[in-house]
Amino acid sequence: MNARILRFLLLTALAGLAACSGSANQVVPAGSGSAMSTGTLNFKPVCDQAIPAGSAQCLALVRTDVGGIPGGYHGVYGVYAESRSAKNSSPTGYGPSQLEGAYGLTSASSSDGSGQTVAVIEAGDYPTAAADLATYRSEYGLSACTTANGCFKKVSQTGSTTSLPAEDASWAEETALDEDMVSAICPNCHILIVEANSATVDNLETAANEAATLGATEISNSYGASEWASSASAYSHSGIVVTASAGDDGYAEGSEQPCSFASVVCTGGTSLRTASDSRGYTEVVWNDLSIGDGASGSGCSSLVTKPSWQTDKGCTKRSQTDVSFDADPEYGVAVYDSTSYEGYSGWLEFGGTSVASPSIASVFALAGGSSLGPDAAELFWQNAGTGLYSITSGNNLSSRGKCSTAYPYICTAGTNEDGVYSGPGGWGTPDGLTDF
Repeated sequence: MNARILRFLLLTALAGLAACSGSANQVVPAGSGSAMSTGTLNFKPVCDQAIPAGSAQCLALVRTDVGGIPGGYHGVYGVYAESRSAKNSSPTGYGPSQLEGAYGLTSASSSDGSGQTVAVIEAGDYPTAAADLATYRSEYGLSACTTANGCFKKVSQTGSTTSLPAEDASWAEETALDEDMVSAICPNCHILIVEANSATVDNLETAANEAATLGATEISNSYGASEWASSASAYSHSGIVVTASAGDDGYAEGSEQPCSFASVVCTGGTSLRTASDSRGYTEVVWNDLSIGDGASGSGCSSLVTKPSWQTDKGCTKRSQTDVSFDADPEYGVAVYDSTSYEGYSGWLEFGGTSVASPSIASVFALAGGSSLGPDAAELFWQNAGTGLYSITSGNNLSSRGKCSTAYPYICTAGTNEDGVYSGPGGWGTPDGLTDF
């Protein structure tokens, strides 16, 4: 049985037990963040985890205690949400200035990225994409990015601007996250949204190829599925950097695709928190599995041959991941989405490795792109993370997960022979543009 379906059944059963007990809140083990310490599960996957064979799942997590939604259990996971009398009228979570400051991008972001087009691959139509993007950029004082000025474009998987797929409100939240992260990291970049007809792997691959045809310089894929193929043709284009999310389920035997393709920059997740040091922030591997589904993905591919530039010892095929970025919904990013889904709309707060993929793609764009294209991931391995903030603590294990004793670095930071590379954190997070 598919691992996602097993998690779905388990979480549904737990929610049902909590509801039958008469408890006002779902009782779960305490986490590490402020809201997590209350023992309340306060985030949920945007997309259904019980996906059919041949389809992929978007990897965004939305905070359930942010936005206008009545109290009680919501969605297929029975996630408890606190009552809110009104939708948020202002952002919560990290905005552009915080992300730029945390990752050393502040000085570069005001002038670079011109001439770059970051494409985000989605499933289904997000009808309010242009209007919601305008709201986000206006809130943060960013210049307008519209169809009229050539900055924004939304097309179907065949490139049509008029014949778009049917609306998918859950994936619309994913798309809102993606377009806002491109804006936050690379305000001068053009944004191309390519909407697949559905979340089948075939349609998403068609959309990815269309993005390359339409001139994208970077292509972000904030979705994944169990490995399905050893051919990476849809995710390998000359001169184009392709990124993909590592997954939100923690360590697993095997890897997530398209993230495990050697031609893809595989992006993991961290928990980014403010700190009283010279940087002003600290990061560890993101892991909320003690209270529910949520941790940076990692693993060893079962299909993809190990690239010659991967130097880790133990994982005999492609190691996941390469680089990471904030993904913890407890310390998440601000997003604006007026397309309501299960009562969530307006200013929302997101996490998941869906944050990491468009953000890392946009850092490459901010640096002017990379002529390496399908070999872009090699940069981090060649430089051994010297231009990145190292992630040396934390793991992505749950109580039901066991990591290989032969190569514990694939799930635990700080245990590799170099003390730097790990499966969930990769070589680290951006520290300026040097490594991009």
